[in-house]
Amino acid sequence: MKILSVLLLLIGNLLTTKAQNDSIFIRKIYDEALENGQSYQNLKTLCKSIGHRISGSKQAEDAIRFSKHLLNNYALDMVYLQEVKVPKWIRGKKEFAQAENEKGEKLTLNILALGGSSATQGILITEILTVQNIDELKKLDPKDIKGKTVFFNESFDEKYFNTFDAYSHCYPLRGDGPNVAAKMGASAVLVRSLTNNTNNIVHTGVTTFDPEIKPIPCAAISTQHANDLIEWIKKGKIKLHLEMNCQTLPDVLSYNVIGEIRGVDNKIITMGAHLDTWDVGEGAHDNGAGVMHCIEAIRILKKLNYKPQHTIRCVLFMNEENGNMGGETYAKQSFEKNETHLMAIESDRGGFLPMGFDVMGTDFQLNTIKQFSSQLNSYDLFKIQKGFSDVDIMPLVKYYPEMMQLGLFINSQAYFDYHHSYADVFETVNKRELELGAAAMATIIYLMDKTLK
Repeated sequence: MKILSVLLLLIGNLLTTKAQNDSIFIRKIYDEALENGQSYQNLKTLCKSIGHRISGSKQAEDAIRFSKHLLNNYALDMVYLQEVKVPKWIRGKKEFAQAENEKGEKLTLNILALGGSSATQGILITEILTVQNIDELKKLDPKDIKGKTVFFNESFDEKYFNTFDAYSHCYPLRGDGPNVAAKMGASAVLVRSLTNNTNNIVHTGVTTFDPEIKPIPCAAISTQHANDLIEWIKKGKIKLHLEMNCQTLPDVLSYNVIGEIRGVDNKIITMGAHLDTWDVGEGAHDNGAGVMHCIEAIRILKKLNYKPQHTIRCVLFMNEENGNMGGETYAKQSFEKNETHLMAIESDRGGFLPMGFDVMGTDFQLNTIKQFSSQLNSYDLFKIQKGFSDVDIMPLVKYYPEMMQLGLFINSQAYFDYHHSYADVFETVNKRELELGAAAMATIIYLMDKTLK
């Protein structure tokens, strides 16, 4: 009995010592991020010297070179590029849209073409048909849709506390709405911007068409002008004058940027974010902040001379916004090289205050994270729950169905003020919140590297 008691005491002491050592190292991570952090200045350079970085653009190429240079500067064990074929869509000259009522009065509308849209081939003049959502559209007779512009006017449901849930509910309007409208004979589509705010900022994004469907012109409209347009429509028929000059060109060669700290074994823990953006704004929150979370996290671990058990890999993905070819390529090639992937985590929710981690996996995997609640709670990382990881790392699940995936959970309330718009600029990012996000990423990587086998 005494021997058992002694063993239990020794085990308890070992666990206490381990927790204390973890807490000391995590404190060092946060000290480095907050006192000597480089994420904010690096983000400023990315946003101000390069700007938006849509796949296939010169700016995307510049961002690849810049991020590779950063990773090389931090003396990682290996930094390299991974070839990715990406789509190349060009917006063309500034879009023009104007509503005209039966009295001949005109209202110029703030719009942005959606990625994947086609050109109008001059000024397209059509009658506007308003519906709330795709289900409402499908109930209509195609004869009543043919040759018209379908206007999807459903707004965010404010009852969703997490604004990403509201976005997910409305996303099909933009992602598939133009495709459905085209099948039913529409000539063009307008989609109310996917945001909580009511203002004249327009939020673009991707739309996709089935291979057998000819793309039609489609654009997002600001929420304020969507409201104004509805008031006009209540008083009679409205014609839309629309001109867009979009082009879809052949796919081009681009790259994922990858940096590694080699582990004792070759098993891999991936942390990632997407380097590409839409062609408006500076891509500060979406997803320059996530890129800097990852670069800074691996810099901090290297600076603190952390020797990992597993290989820690930072992946900056290309083409999340309109194809996810970076994520698909990374997952496929990892499997073809017979790599072992234990875990992946992504940051793609902006540079706001980090609050915890979404866990996409089993109850056991969720509890694996929860066992560190005391260490994480010390830094206000309270939310540890089942949820979505993020788009770039999701393809890994097809090849590694048992792996754990995490998403950095960030306060979402202001994110869709900036998402996919000209408003997404460096000045909207808080320095301290960005640094805390990088420290949170480094912390969970450190804890999982010591835990996963």
